[in-house]
Amino acid sequence: MDDDAALRDLRGLTPRLIGPELVAVFAVSLGASALMSLIQLIGALTAPKALSGQHAVLVGSMAPGRPWLDLSLHLAGIAVNVAPVGLVAYLLARSGESTRTIGVDLREPGRDLGRGVALAALIGGTGLAFYLVAYQSGINLNVVPDDLPAVWWRVPVLVVEAAQNGVLEEVLVAGYLLHRLGQLGWSPWRSVAVSALLRGSYHLYQGFGGFVGNVAMGVVFGRLYQRWGRAMPLVVAHTIIDVVAFVGYGLLRGRVSWLP
Repeated sequence: MDDDAALRDLRGLTPRLIGPELVAVFAVSLGASALMSLIQLIGALTAPKALSGQHAVLVGSMAPGRPWLDLSLHLAGIAVNVAPVGLVAYLLARSGESTRTIGVDLREPGRDLGRGVALAALIGGTGLAFYLVAYQSGINLNVVPDDLPAVWWRVPVLVVEAAQNGVLEEVLVAGYLLHRLGQLGWSPWRSVAVSALLRGSYHLYQGFGGFVGNVAMGVVFGRLYQRWGRAMPLVVAHTIIDVVAFVGYGLLRGRVSWLP
């Protein structure tokens, strides 16, 4: 079956509808984050301090001095942030597909875990080195992964925040976006370029280093998705990278000289 015939078999999904669908999904998710991130970068560039003298806090207190309210706000925020994944699952089902179509399932747990761990080791180490170089060169803010108080739920919330990032970004920016662009007939590299630039754009609040580093990560993750046809290894890798960054920062902060 050729691509046009396959697309006609999808329930009500036509090339004319894929574009608006993509715009709608990303307007309420990572596209909106990209816009806010751009504004934050402009604010940082026009501030009196240099970029390296400013901080970008990834997970911080939302209600200082009120731990139960703080916890509730974090859990509510996680639920709201991951909601677009449910929207994508619904839209895939409406077109006669499912999350299994983009490789978000438990069919290959061992292979997905192995690939994810190996990818996390490669990207995580390289990413840390690149961040330190970017920070020292003055093109990046000081990224603070964890600024939560020392309460009992700190580490569990950091782990769940990391998992939320992995699920949201890899399901939407790797699996769903590349799948839909492929249905439009876009070439693999053109699709990956759009996916990678989007990934970089919603990290602009970290500075130019955060943008470039995440574009590079997006190229690697995008090509691997196209090769494997599965987003789950990318979810695993992204979650591990963020868990190590969030939890590890708290363990190393003030104990090593090379960490800003």
